[in-house]
Amino acid sequence: MPMPGGGGGIAGVMRDVTHGNRDHKSGVDAATLGAFRAVLRDDNRCVRNIAARVLGNHNPAGTYELFIGLLRDAKPGLRETGAIGLGELEDSRAIGPLGDALDDAEAAVRARAAWALGEIDEAAAIDPLARALKDRAPEVRRAAVWALGEIENVRAVRPLGEALNDASLDVRLTAAWALGEIEDESAVPLLATAAKDREPRVRQAAAWALGQIESAQAVAALGPLVRDPAIEVRKAAIWALGEIEAGSGVTVVAVGLKDDDSDVRVLAAWALGEIEDASAVEPLVAALKDPDIDVRVAAAWALGEIESPLALDGLKAAQQDQSGAVRRAASWALRQIDDDDNPRVHVHVRPRVKVKS
Repeated sequence: MPMPGGGGGIAGVMRDVTHGNRDHKSGVDAATLGAFRAVLRDDNRCVRNIAARVLGNHNPAGTYELFIGLLRDAKPGLRETGAIGLGELEDSRAIGPLGDALDDAEAAVRARAAWALGEIDEAAAIDPLARALKDRAPEVRRAAVWALGEIENVRAVRPLGEALNDASLDVRLTAAWALGEIEDESAVPLLATAAKDREPRVRQAAAWALGQIESAQAVAALGPLVRDPAIEVRKAAIWALGEIEAGSGVTVVAVGLKDDDSDVRVLAAWALGEIEDASAVEPLVAALKDPDIDVRVAAAWALGEIESPLALDGLKAAQQDQSGAVRRAASWALRQIDDDDNPRVHVHVRPRVKVKS
């Protein structure tokens, strides 16, 4: 007999579900699944929703029909449980019923229905989800935006662009994230507007999304964010410019080499190395004299990535730096320029930046 709370049976499955493990499929017998089925109508919301997740994840015979029945129950709590189960099943047959549930009288049911449509992840759900973006409850609008991001279809760009103007901060943040997930260039003008949002977290999320899309069209929108009052916004913008790798971004990124924060300066040097444009050599050579060691290392690394002879004098001078890390980075960069790479010498630049909302 297993110990109470041990790894087997209902206790083990519930522990996995509550800790986010949706792939617990081994060792769950019919009796255990039957026990979860028996509590789908439990008065405790947590109990029945965990049961729905387990059954949806394992999908024993008749589960789809069971969840559809719950979705149409007179009790709103059971309708919510039905939506959760259908989301776990990820069965496209549920798109129609879940779309209808977006008109449910209860916001909790509508939000779960939107979430479930995102889990099913099919383009057929885009139109009902787009309509849900006008829902009166912000939690429903946020769930619908999230679902559109999960579907990752360019048809969702326009409605998500409208969501960037939502009154709810959470909706706007999620809309920027969703557009970054879709990664379509048509979202750049929409995100450029979001980059002027009054909330710094939205500006940061917009910058992240523009970096995900990687279009040179975004350089102009990211430029002002490099000087943003919020440090996380500045870092996100510089990171995005490094991801875009457009030569037109060099002048903008170089501004970050003079930032008051050393992490921003490191990130700017990294971004210039990613862009690999010779016009960055002059500001990077100047950064070899930065008071922060990490900035000087990053600048040397970036010059090695660019591989321009214009950096030779500056890198040779950096070989006399008081820091061994800087000297090694400068020597590595010189070998890159001379095409004499030493595989035993590695220079790693890992900018400390959190860019995703």
